[in-house]
Amino acid sequence: MPGRLYLIALCLVFAALAGCAAVSKGEERLLEETLETYASVIRWSNFEEAASFVDPETLKAHPISPVDLQRYHQVQVTAYNEQPIRHIGEHEVQQLVEIGLVNVNTQSARSFVDKQVWHFNEKERRWWLVSGLPDITAH
Repeated sequence: MPGRLYLIALCLVFAALAGCAAVSKGEERLLEETLETYASVIRWSNFEEAASFVDPETLKAHPISPVDLQRYHQVQVTAYNEQPIRHIGEHEVQQLVEIGLVNVNTQSARSFVDKQVWHFNEKERRWWLVSGLPDITAH
C-alpha cells in the first residue's frame, strides 16, 4: 500500500509541474493560428511582415537595420519544416524549425535550424516571437 501512495503522490507532482508549463485552450488555439500564419509569411520570404510577429521589446533591443533587410531580400525560402512545440515555461513555448534558403544572386542553397521562442502576452491576448527573426547569416 505505501508504494501505491508514493506512486499517486508522484503522479500528482508531475501533473502539477505539467500544469505550470501548460497554456489554456484559448491560448493554444491562438498559438496554432499564429504559428501557421508566421510560417506562411516566412515561406513567402516576406520578412518585413514577419517582423510584425516579433515582440516590440525584442525589436527595441535588437532593431532590424536596413542592411539586415537587404540580406533578407537576397534569399528565397525553399523549406520551412517545423518540429512540434515544446512548453518551456508559463505562457512560453519553443519551436525548432529547419529553414532552407537559396541565395537569389549565387543560387547557392543551404539550411539552418531556427530556434523560436514564443511568449503569450495575457494583456494583449497575443503570442509574440521573443527570439527575433531567423538569423540567416549564422551559417
